[in-house]
Amino acid sequence: MVRLNKIYTRTGDKGTTALGTGERRPKHDLRVEAYGTVDETNSIVGLARLEMAGCPELDQMLSQIQNDLFDLGADLCTPDSGEPLEYEPLRIIESQVKRLEQQIDQLNADLQPLRSFILPGGSRASAYLHYARTVSRRAERLVTALAASDNEPVTPEAIQYLNRLSDFFFVAARWTNDKGTADVLWVPGQNR
Repeated sequence: MVRLNKIYTRTGDKGTTALGTGERRPKHDLRVEAYGTVDETNSIVGLARLEMAGCPELDQMLSQIQNDLFDLGADLCTPDSGEPLEYEPLRIIESQVKRLEQQIDQLNADLQPLRSFILPGGSRASAYLHYARTVSRRAERLVTALAASDNEPVTPEAIQYLNRLSDFFFVAARWTNDKGTADVLWVPGQNR
């Protein structure tokens, strides 16, 4: 259970923060940047959810994603150092990845195949979901860079989840655009 009695602690006043393991890292550390970008994605999902009136099923999916993103942040802020911890660290698991795949397939079943790239927009909900897509892609780039670094373990499921997540946001953005009929299509070279 999380208990936050005091919001400021002053422990980061010198530019460091604590990982879930207790290790202190600079606030600009790649791991901190990665889970911070996951948190940023979560904030954008919150904005998208404000536009889900009339879409309770998609809102429920986004609610699950918001909770998953906190799980992912916990996973990333507690690297497996091989040292025993006083608690079992929270990890993204395969069933969370599979659930996203099922939801992508469910939403995509209502869409016509794309014949052009689409531009973010069409509706506020779609624009926010595209925004979440691009920020989740940035989080994925940071997490994969972290995983490629020496002595920076990242669970495979964390990477898989982020990879599916951006796909989910793309399909959901189309789905909220009147199931793709209100998508804004890219016209190559239109303004030459």
